[in-house]
This record gives sequence, C-alpha cells and structure tokens, in this order.
Amino acid sequence: MRNSEFIPPIWLKPDGSILSCVEKIKVLNEDFHEIEQLAQDTLDDAVLMGGTAAQVRQALHDLVDGLVAGYEEQQ
Repeated sequence: MRNSEFIPPIWLKPDGSILSCVEKIKVLNEDFHEIEQLAQDTLDDAVLMGGTAAQVRQALHDLVDGLVAGYEEQQ
C-alpha cells in the first residue's frame, strides 16, 4: 500500500503559464489517479507472485521514459 496519496502538480502550459481550465485539470488528475491505481496493482501482483518491487519500479520508470506524445504541444 502507498504511504501517501499522490498530489498532482500544478499543470502548466508549454509557455510556463498555469493551465486554468477546470475540466482539463479534472481530466488530467483523474488520469493520474487511474495510472497510480494500476501501477499499485501491478506492483502488488509482482510481489505476490515472487517478483521484486525494485524491478517493477524500474520497469515503470522505463515505460514512462519511453512515452512519446501523440500530438504536438500547443503554443
């Protein structure tokens, strides 16, 4: 189980200004909550099946590092 709840960042636009649309922020925060839950489930499953938490964490880091945006950033 997690020691603390994930606190989403203040979402920023490419120019550094704050994303202010409440609905956009809500969607991003919900997406991150879903990712958090799925990652926690994956970690728990791996440990229950005899794997290591360290390997799952590294695999998750590698997965995120390999993501490429499907769209160009808006200016």
